[in-house]
Amino acid sequence: MKKLLVINCGSSSIKADVFALQSGEPVFVAKAFADRVGKSDATLEVKDAKVTLYSGGIGGLDMPAAISQLMAALESTGACKATEVSAVGHRVVHGGNEYSASVVIDEAVISAIHRMSVLAPLHNPANLAGINACRALLSVPQVAVFDTAFHQTMPPVATTYAIPSDLAEKYSLRRYGFHGTSHEFVTRECARRMQIRYESFNAISLHLGNGTSACVVRAGKSVDTSMGFTPLEGLVMGTRSGDIDPSLPFFLQNVAGLSVSEAESLLNKKSGLLGLTGESDMRQLLGRAAAGDAQAELAIEIFCARVRKYIGAYLTWGQPHAIIFTGGIGENSSEIRMRICQGLAHLGIKLSPAENQKLASQGLISADTSLAVYAIATDEELMIARETKRLSLLA
Repeated sequence: MKKLLVINCGSSSIKADVFALQSGEPVFVAKAFADRVGKSDATLEVKDAKVTLYSGGIGGLDMPAAISQLMAALESTGACKATEVSAVGHRVVHGGNEYSASVVIDEAVISAIHRMSVLAPLHNPANLAGINACRALLSVPQVAVFDTAFHQTMPPVATTYAIPSDLAEKYSLRRYGFHGTSHEFVTRECARRMQIRYESFNAISLHLGNGTSACVVRAGKSVDTSMGFTPLEGLVMGTRSGDIDPSLPFFLQNVAGLSVSEAESLLNKKSGLLGLTGESDMRQLLGRAAAGDAQAELAIEIFCARVRKYIGAYLTWGQPHAIIFTGGIGENSSEIRMRICQGLAHLGIKLSPAENQKLASQGLISADTSLAVYAIATDEELMIARETKRLSLLA
């Protein structure tokens, strides 16, 4: 059976999903996850839909060696033999101005991903390491699917910062947006469920997880999103601050004595829910709030208020067919969904408490008189698999 791999390499992790290629939709077979790559306590696990097939240590291996070990584990468990792989799809965080769609990887694409590492120094180099390792192991088409590509349809009014235009042009300083693969997947899925042609579909998509972003889609195209030049802009996140006064980092450096790298690290890794409470997991914060923890309650309200603020702003693009919750928090927390939608009845948004709680298979959670609100599980790996299948057939 022909299969394809979906690879997502982070700075210290590797996620690999195996899909069987059939005449229609790619079908999930198994997934592998390598954590703490390069550390002495690094681990590798392979699972299918039901059970763990393999678990072991891969301490001390670098990224290429870890991918080789991962491939060996997939083969030994029967999840995927190297000879079965017909294509590999790679998540690449930043496509810059150059890529508005997924592409088959060649030397020019590799050079471009390397050039754009200056825009995503924590992500693109890791993505590139995964691409090079897979190309060395497998002589099959490799496809790059960019997080930023879906947002390349945003108009200049949404992408342009109010800074000197010559400087912005020289250094490609603009709003790019991220989570594009997730936003595209759930908006396409919602349009399918509502039986509306995607080319005519309008929505506000809320990807709420450790990383959070909002996106407004008009006629099947992204026209605005909350993340900007980097994933730091926008909503409150697990460890990222989201929107702040741009002068705050200068204050941290000039008055608090932080270096540039320390200020950047503070806003990206030590802020958001973690900075407010010492905890980045929304489930833990909800438990603390229920037990009377005022700081946890405040952090939750700040998180929800920021989402409400963006919903209001995005309604200025026109009434959507639906508002969509997705991501780990958006899909799983009925309380957060209810808190966000409370007070929006004057905008035509009201949840059904019963439907929001039980979350039926179609995911429609709004009241009968409300603008449609859905909770839909995202599947970025399936979206990448679809793109990989489509492009590899043309390669």
